[in-house]
Amino acid sequence: MGGVRILVIQPSELDPPQLLGEWLTAAGAELDIVLPTEQGIPDSLEPYSALVVLGGGMGALDDTEYPWLSEVRALLSRAVGSRRPVLAVCLGAQLLAVATGGQVRPGRNGAEAGTLLVAKRDTAAEDVLLGPLPLTPDVLQFHRDEVTTLPPSAQLLASSPKCENQAFRVGDCAYGLQFHIETTTETALEWARETPDIAETARAGQFTREHLDAFHADLAETWQPMAERFVELAAQSPEERPGSRSLPIV
Repeated sequence: MGGVRILVIQPSELDPPQLLGEWLTAAGAELDIVLPTEQGIPDSLEPYSALVVLGGGMGALDDTEYPWLSEVRALLSRAVGSRRPVLAVCLGAQLLAVATGGQVRPGRNGAEAGTLLVAKRDTAAEDVLLGPLPLTPDVLQFHRDEVTTLPPSAQLLASSPKCENQAFRVGDCAYGLQFHIETTTETALEWARETPDIAETARAGQFTREHLDAFHADLAETWQPMAERFVELAAQSPEERPGSRSLPIV
């Protein structure tokens, strides 16, 4: 699909776009990947049809150590205000929540890690991105913090027993996913090595190569079509996109 240019903010070298980037590109999008520590945050979203913000080990409010986080939150706020589609993953979802009036705190039930299920809420049934997903899609969890209070304009789309706000939509086209869908086996293993205290909260065997290979082999079946729908959403102008349920699902 031509003409779809997506800005990808990659907060950490340990979480590149990987599979998600491949899916978006295969769907016809052109990606501009920016690492804030190396390139800074673009001042404007004008050249872009959509915004993707990925994960990282820092907290959403760790501005003292990572001053560019405030710029990412401002960019997310502008994207929501201009009705540009947003896909924000893990830290990205937490930044989206804070940028639009929500709250992020350490997980009330501790860290969450491993290949787990999230459950779609009834409100997700007709959502343009998450509606076609299975009722309980598989995802990779690896986080300490969580969105404890959704923004006032947000709609909760998926939950899990350990973390209620797993997926949400702000406005009609800004999506936050607390979990990961972009990873590879190598990335997940590296996270487990770098942050063993989080990995140790997972069930036994979750961070073995054999288990992660099997998990990632199935990941595309569920999540690549969602990435394709995101590119389709980004291809529409705000005038063509009167609401989140208006986009035909193909």
